[in-house]
Amino acid sequence: MKPIILDVDTGVDDSLAIAYAAHSPELRLLGLTTCFGNVSVEEATRNSLYVLEQLGREDVPVHAGAGKPFFRHNFKGYAKHVHGEDGLGGALGDAMPKGKAAPLGASRFMVEQARQLPGELTIIAVGPLTNLALAVMMDPDFASLVGRVVIMGGAVTVPGNVTGQAEANILSDPEAAEFVFRSGLPITMVGLDVTMKTLLPRSRLREWRDKDTKLSRFLADAADFYIDFYERANPGIGGCALHDPLAVGVVIDPTFCRTEEMHVQVDTEGLLSTGRTIADRRAKPAHPPNAKVCLEVDADRFLAHFMSRVV
Repeated sequence: MKPIILDVDTGVDDSLAIAYAAHSPELRLLGLTTCFGNVSVEEATRNSLYVLEQLGREDVPVHAGAGKPFFRHNFKGYAKHVHGEDGLGGALGDAMPKGKAAPLGASRFMVEQARQLPGELTIIAVGPLTNLALAVMMDPDFASLVGRVVIMGGAVTVPGNVTGQAEANILSDPEAAEFVFRSGLPITMVGLDVTMKTLLPRSRLREWRDKDTKLSRFLADAADFYIDFYERANPGIGGCALHDPLAVGVVIDPTFCRTEEMHVQVDTEGLLSTGRTIADRRAKPAHPPNAKVCLEVDADRFLAHFMSRVV
């Protein structure tokens, strides 16, 4: 079993990723760490606790983390038009989790686990990279102790999904992202290049509704709202992208994606291109690679695997 920390800003696709990870015997879920992004860090923490309770995984601790960007003060705002006012597509309703966040902060938890499991720990970061950046700052040995970091974020060969150049997680805290890419962490980048090819069709939600459990109804309701957003933004798309679940999938089975090693930087200064992830794709790049970038995905095989486990 691969020991993992799942770093989330829990909206709809984060919830699907948590369920996928919790139901995968290849993974040992050490804890969730939360960050601002889709929603506030307080809401992300609440949502994470609630999802774990629906999964019967109250044994997994939730560690609250960053509530604002690493450096800048002009955060663009939460993505409630995408994920709903509660971050869960309205599926939370009036419910509140029974559990509470663990006392240890997110970045400190990452550092402690990396020190306890040198070379073994995988961190799957599916929100802004603020918690990771703070962990690197906290411990100069952290980058060398982590076995692997899988990031859902960025776009190298395709347009962004917030601006024409920038993907949401990177744009939420571009300085943190650039700091992480410079840190020496062993990064695999699961960006829009592949995640936009992993569509969950609305028709597949019937499989969850037919199971008729509290968990399956909850996830189906949340995904319905998410698909509504995708249809408004991309008429006729027919489903929603499984961004965060694919990052989990790549840890379970790296053959879901084909990667290339590249040197990736994040634009932190551009007027129109802030948050853009720029890879040096020349035959002789100026710098050695700092990330494995996912460029192709076996979408059908991944979707089948995801559907076989999530509920």
